[in-house]
Amino acid sequence: MSRTRIGAAFEPVAATDAMSCDELFESGRAARTIVPLADQADWSPSAKRDPVAVLERSDADRLADLIPIRYQRMSVSSFAFLRGSVAVMADDLAHTPATGLRVQLCGDAHVANFGVFATAERRVVFDVNDFDETVPGSFEWDVKRLAASCVVAGRSQGMDTTATGLAEAALRAYCDKIAELAARSTLDVWYSTIDVDALIADPATWHTSKAVARKLAGTATRTNLTAFDRLTIEVHGRRMIADDPPLIEHCHDAEELGRLRAFHDHYRSTLPPDRRVLLDRFEFVDAARKTVGVGSVGTRSYLVLLEAAADREPLFLQVKQALPPALQPHVDAKPVMNNAARVVVGQRLLQSATDPMLGWARDGEIDLYVRQLWDRKGGLDLGGIGIRVLSRYSQLCGAALARAHARSSHPSQIAGYIGKGRAFTKAVTAYAVAYATQTEQDHAALVEAIADDRLATARAR
Repeated sequence: MSRTRIGAAFEPVAATDAMSCDELFESGRAARTIVPLADQADWSPSAKRDPVAVLERSDADRLADLIPIRYQRMSVSSFAFLRGSVAVMADDLAHTPATGLRVQLCGDAHVANFGVFATAERRVVFDVNDFDETVPGSFEWDVKRLAASCVVAGRSQGMDTTATGLAEAALRAYCDKIAELAARSTLDVWYSTIDVDALIADPATWHTSKAVARKLAGTATRTNLTAFDRLTIEVHGRRMIADDPPLIEHCHDAEELGRLRAFHDHYRSTLPPDRRVLLDRFEFVDAARKTVGVGSVGTRSYLVLLEAAADREPLFLQVKQALPPALQPHVDAKPVMNNAARVVVGQRLLQSATDPMLGWARDGEIDLYVRQLWDRKGGLDLGGIGIRVLSRYSQLCGAALARAHARSSHPSQIAGYIGKGRAFTKAVTAYAVAYATQTEQDHAALVEAIADDRLATARAR
């Protein structure tokens, strides 16, 4: 008798659930006959490839007045371009060999989309931290985006001769972590975390781990209280969100503000009952539109300020639009009815611990998800750090990605395909180097399109 499965769009390896670890390992090894390890190096762009046209198509669902800010931010460097061009790389990945070994993909696993956050026990852990593009797909697509981003980030920092080593470091860490998790029990895999305090205590890589951990721990001081101090001003005796146009602007449209208030009830219903009790202790104070990120610029995003009725403690929520993922046309998962729900379920599946206020709702035809703005969340500023620290950080990203993939799939299957990891690392590194060069060329094409007035940009912010 077949079992009824709930949320099949988020269960990418259901067909393998009844297989033993040995059988899973052998099925992964068999995938080498479909895509030999050496083929993971392949990158052959089409002569008709037009990255600027892909970006223009991805603007269709964005707010027109914010699109110039998007292109201004993407024009800053090749790494900024990579961050904002997930649709371009999604199209490119779809034309590379795919193993079919499916995981819940992050979908946008570049090095700036990893960071720290606090668990419910207030421990600080390191993990993937962006899930707007999450969708089931072949595991190597995430791995290739991570590896390429390591090379692009390194080159952007002037590390031309050593940037390849960053990709190798991330890939070796991914392979080692998958092998480690394949040897552990199912529950051990599910509960595994990368604890920042443990990084400091790691004797094997103490110096670089401590340097990375200290930088990450410094970003984890951002809380609702620091957001309250930085993002609000006093108006008639009460703290309100401070305007900083065009990046932060109040909702002057009464209808839009009314929708945000009505949105609350639907969002509340997606929280577990205990979190609803917590949310009910806060009352609405203010809301404003806030432009965020690079790839997200142009999507609808809001700051919502709440205060606890009892002690006036602030709670900042970020309400963010979820668009269909860039990889959706290239995977066989059915489109979901609500993309915000897709983001939330994907995050809960991939992260070792998630924001307790994470939820979603729909505003008319717009899917929106909700999370705390700052809850000891942060990432590493990649600018101005040395090669040893950046190499260790790349390793952490590789290990975190492997841990995330292992939660949504069977690490034994991926381990079977990867084997000892040397051939896989060599092939994907070659791909990463080639794609980094492609990204630099694409960035130049963007800059040229701006110079030719094909694309408009806003003043730097």
